[in-house]
Amino acid sequence: MIDPFGRAITYLRVSVTDRCDFRCVYCMAEDMTFLPKRDLLTLEELDRLASAFVDKGVRRLRLTGGEPLVRKNIMHLIASLSRHLQSGALDELTLTTNGSQLQRYAAELAGHGVKRLNVSLDTLDPDKFRAITRWGELDRVLQGIRAAQSAGIKVKLNAVALKGFNDLEIPEMIRWAHGEGMDLTLIETMPMGEIDEDRTDQYLPLSQVRSDLEQRFTLSDNDYKTGGPARYVTIAETGGRLGFITPMTHNFCESCNRVRVTCTGTLYMCLGQEDAADLRAPLRASEGDELLSQAIDEAIGRKPKGHDFIIDRATRRPAVSRHMSVTGG
Repeated sequence: MIDPFGRAITYLRVSVTDRCDFRCVYCMAEDMTFLPKRDLLTLEELDRLASAFVDKGVRRLRLTGGEPLVRKNIMHLIASLSRHLQSGALDELTLTTNGSQLQRYAAELAGHGVKRLNVSLDTLDPDKFRAITRWGELDRVLQGIRAAQSAGIKVKLNAVALKGFNDLEIPEMIRWAHGEGMDLTLIETMPMGEIDEDRTDQYLPLSQVRSDLEQRFTLSDNDYKTGGPARYVTIAETGGRLGFITPMTHNFCESCNRVRVTCTGTLYMCLGQEDAADLRAPLRASEGDELLSQAIDEAIGRKPKGHDFIIDRATRRPAVSRHMSVTGG
């Protein structure tokens, strides 16, 4: 699959549910209205849809949410998709998770060929963790991370950098993560969906964070890639890697190789644009995949050059109306 700007689409992110057992303040409103279950693709439909993308050249598949591990019977889907790893059609099957269910599922995930996970973790302070997630327990997540590592799964941490919340904690998080054998990636908050807070109060440019870190650490750019948008540096003092995902200060659109499918079968060619394609209708229109394949090709032909994210005092509305949990975080 080649988009209009010559970029090969080899990375698919599939949201298996919009539901989550946390309510992170930068992602969701506390009183969320989730999709009725009848609107969701079945696990069999999710398998068929993801497999159609694999047939068309996707090499990396990431399951997201919401929180993917709260989807009922999610292990049936992961077990089925693992056949593409065994055949060699897929290079990687992985998940982004909040870690709350990892202690329960880590060994099973490893058994199905999952070798790497991204775990969202914005603070190491239990009280602040409860405040940012509203419902979460830090110790449960830390136990889940240890369970994943014990199962042989490599864990990378993702932290959203938030002004006045975890900005002063970032050096400590780097030392802890690297000491535990984990990379850490910092992410700028993105203007997606109505939340209960003002994003201009939360927004922390990672250019500023990097400048501050360079007063404490020796940072060296490197060419390490995971298939996603992060740019990595090596920190001499810890020997570990630190990633920066900067959709606001320095977008990564020129190298975008990914598309996202929601749990209702809507394909978004760009996280930061509203243009989308309905794949559920062609998926359900026949038992074969010809209509689905045609719909995917048409949509990839409309993939935009980049997003239009902006956060400032004059732009109070989110850039896109849907929450991150709908598209897949």
